[in-house]
Amino acid sequence: MLDNSSNRPALPPEIARRRTFAIISHPDAGKTTLTEKFLLFGGAIQMAGQVRAKGESRRTRSDFMQMEKDRGISVSASAMSFDFKAYRFNLVDTPGHSDFSEDTYRTLTAVDAAVMVIDGAKGVESQTQKLFEVCRLRDLPILTFCNKMDRESREIFDIIDEIQENLAIDVTPASWPIGVGHDFMGCYDMLNDRLELMDRADRNKVADSIEINGLDDPKLAEHIPAHLLEKLIEEVEMARALLPELNPQALLEGTMTPIWFGSAINSFGVKELMEGIASFGPQPQVQTASPREILPEETKVSGFVFKVQANMDPKHRDRVAFVRMASGHFKRGMKLTHVRTKKPMAISNPVLFLASDRELAEEAWAGDIIGIPNHGQLRIGDTLTEGEALRVSGIPSFAPELLQSCRAGDPMKAKHLEKALMQFAEEGAAKVFKPSFGSGFIVGVVGALQFEVLASRIELEYGLPVRFETSQFTSARWVNGEKLAVDKFSTANKQHIATDHDGDPVYLTRLQWDIDRIERDFPDIELSATKEMMV
Repeated sequence: MLDNSSNRPALPPEIARRRTFAIISHPDAGKTTLTEKFLLFGGAIQMAGQVRAKGESRRTRSDFMQMEKDRGISVSASAMSFDFKAYRFNLVDTPGHSDFSEDTYRTLTAVDAAVMVIDGAKGVESQTQKLFEVCRLRDLPILTFCNKMDRESREIFDIIDEIQENLAIDVTPASWPIGVGHDFMGCYDMLNDRLELMDRADRNKVADSIEINGLDDPKLAEHIPAHLLEKLIEEVEMARALLPELNPQALLEGTMTPIWFGSAINSFGVKELMEGIASFGPQPQVQTASPREILPEETKVSGFVFKVQANMDPKHRDRVAFVRMASGHFKRGMKLTHVRTKKPMAISNPVLFLASDRELAEEAWAGDIIGIPNHGQLRIGDTLTEGEALRVSGIPSFAPELLQSCRAGDPMKAKHLEKALMQFAEEGAAKVFKPSFGSGFIVGVVGALQFEVLASRIELEYGLPVRFETSQFTSARWVNGEKLAVDKFSTANKQHIATDHDGDPVYLTRLQWDIDRIERDFPDIELSATKEMMV
């Protein structure tokens, strides 16, 4: 994905200052808190919110759904754009919970880098590992932030070893913590030779930074107690001897990750991480598409939809398509061709996000993420261009692992239920299959928590109480092949055939044996577990 050849022309300055990245982590490692602090330092908000806010404390910006507020977890990816120094950051906060991983996988197709947040006490957890694998598939550059250093954490070298072993990536320390838990005082910035001290009194304040000249500078002893200083000098010297130096090229190729230490809730280490993203993070990258790649410096505008969110504003039944701009300079009111339907679309009210708050976007450049409100025309995987038929590839849709049948509590409202489920299917929140026999719908999801989320959203947003019941089917596969062969196959297996929200045929199975039988009896039919979200 990354084109590192040196003969590429320099990007226009407006595009070159864009940094588009996602934050990934295991649930509870602190990435929503980190997102808040990013906004605080970028000057986008005056006071950072807390995930588990009580009384006067503000709620976080990126968790805006009622359900997110109740549970203290992120359910849907949200986007935020803000300025930091000379750079424009486009940040996407993704859900950490594995039940929503599909949303995260798709988000990673729309960013140029990822910030991996690790909890200092727990190290690399299972979900971090899964998400990392996806980044690896896409060769995404990764920057690491080790959070919660103000709590009792593990040995620093152990954490670094664990990252190196489990994720098979070189780690280079960008900063080094001074003390841990109660003794945590701050960090020594190894890249800029600075001492960063933490202010525990005010969480929203950035602490002082002190310029120093190397580890033998007498200024160090003024600020750090002797026993901690001794330990710091010893550890930093060991780290310099054992760990590789930062190589910006290796970072861009995705083989090395710099690690910063800090405490997001105390606003510590966040600014250094942001400076790191600005200095070392990649500029907007080339996007894979067919019949040709899309270069960011092209003058013609193009972009693709990687997420659709329904009902962001509960007062209006709106649907917003999240679009990553792939090239050009977009201006409000432009007419773009919707490649799948070949129809022109006038984009008159695009929006920039600050989670659920939005403002009209007068313009956007390659690398930006904008929202286009629409009534169901745009789907995940759609490409918008200035006339050329390009299709961005690589946005996956996974076969669901859990299937349940869904019925409306009131039989008279079956039509309303169909409409609600179709919206969620377009959003990518669930797969909805309509069996060719019998009534009702079969809803497929990746994780069990999604059923709860769907039921509560259908009730909140549409006023429809619904029941999910166990289905006789356990998995679904998309049917591919020549039209005649597919028709013959469908006629022979009517009880198992359904259609998805795009009208594509799906084979619902009970056992692995069903799949094996099909492969044996119908050799010209292919059953697939993923479907590219394209036409």
